[in-house]
Amino acid sequence: MRKLLAVLLAAGTLFSVSAQSTETAVIENVNNGGVASLRGITELDITRKADELKRVIKDRSPIDRDYVYQPPLIPHQTRHYEVSLNANKCLSCHSWKYAGEMGATKISVTHYQGRDGEVLSDVSPRRYFCLQCHVTQADASPLIDNDFKRVDSLR
Repeated sequence: MRKLLAVLLAAGTLFSVSAQSTETAVIENVNNGGVASLRGITELDITRKADELKRVIKDRSPIDRDYVYQPPLIPHQTRHYEVSLNANKCLSCHSWKYAGEMGATKISVTHYQGRDGEVLSDVSPRRYFCLQCHVTQADASPLIDNDFKRVDSLR
């Protein structure tokens, strides 16, 4: 019994020493493998400076869509708009109730339908968080080159 206890204690000591040496090992440099990405050629363990914020296009007319079912782009600044469980700044202009007097585009009737197609008296909870689908249009060049062409019917 004493021999078994001594063996177990010895094994436990060896295990804890090897675990400590693993914890203290520091990886010197994590390299990106030479892959150029949208992040740039920066090493993975180096925090690079954030890109400059893009200039948001000032209030303008609605922006043309590029494909069928594309959520409309937002043609104005949305910084500091509250969209939370308690409030939705977008609805203060774009709801059917206020759109006419505010001169804003009404949100689609599809936003007033539930999951099973039933018509609701208010915006569906599935469509309440506008910025999940709609994004503010910024004056920015494409991140990568592409040859995307708009759908013919939308030209």
